[in-house]
Amino acid sequence: MPGAFKAVKKNGSVYYRSSVTFRNKHISLGSYDRETEAEEAYKEARAVLYTEQRIEDYSSSLLLRFDKFVCLINFRDNGVYIKNPVYLMNRYFLYYIDPDTVFKFDIDDLFFYSSHYISRRGGHFFVADYGMQININSRYGIRRHAVLNRDYRFINGDRFDYRYENIDIINRYFGVQKFEKNGKALYRVRILVNGSYLVGTYESETEAAIAYNKAADLITKRLPGKKYELNYIDTISPKEYAEIYTDLPVSEKLYDLRADHYR
Repeated sequence: MPGAFKAVKKNGSVYYRSSVTFRNKHISLGSYDRETEAEEAYKEARAVLYTEQRIEDYSSSLLLRFDKFVCLINFRDNGVYIKNPVYLMNRYFLYYIDPDTVFKFDIDDLFFYSSHYISRRGGHFFVADYGMQININSRYGIRRHAVLNRDYRFINGDRFDYRYENIDIINRYFGVQKFEKNGKALYRVRILVNGSYLVGTYESETEAAIAYNKAADLITKRLPGKKYELNYIDTISPKEYAEIYTDLPVSEKLYDLRADHYR
């Protein structure tokens, strides 16, 4: 049958591969248990490539996978074959997780997302990179456990629009929360022990980040087994960091912590 090719697995069972050629590009469509299914997928692919079907026209009744459906439409419209479900726009591109979940990324990110497939687990989206699962938020300066609309926000309200101009990082450091008092920006620092400890309030974000690190160091010295991920601060020199760290006040309660209180 057209577009269907018989293949044999290592265990001897037969399956069928489906493929289509368009603009001298040979495109694999997937594997199927039956020859008729492989042929139908081929016919569906040709219908996409030679008609004006849109991504919104996809139906779950099709044998063609949704991600392949998107790839074919992008190739047809933009002349570029990308193996991931990407559709190119002017100066940005769309990345389709499913028909209802669509990311927007700046064109500068095209190389990365052309070779890194976005997976979803629960409400988290991540890519596999060098054998690790990396949350896509980290690519945009959004730290782990950051809270939407408290620590960061999407300016236009679309939480799937990851274009750089749309991401506003409010609190970039662990334990630091920005607030305003009498029209002035201040930074409150809290750290978890067996509850939330107020470390202090500071006038700059850098001081607040260092105060969190200092509090974490004090706790780990007094409570063996406690571990904290420290803030990485690259806006000042190591000498300036050490001077601020030494002089910066933190809550006196942190100096009184005792391990026998937390057994």
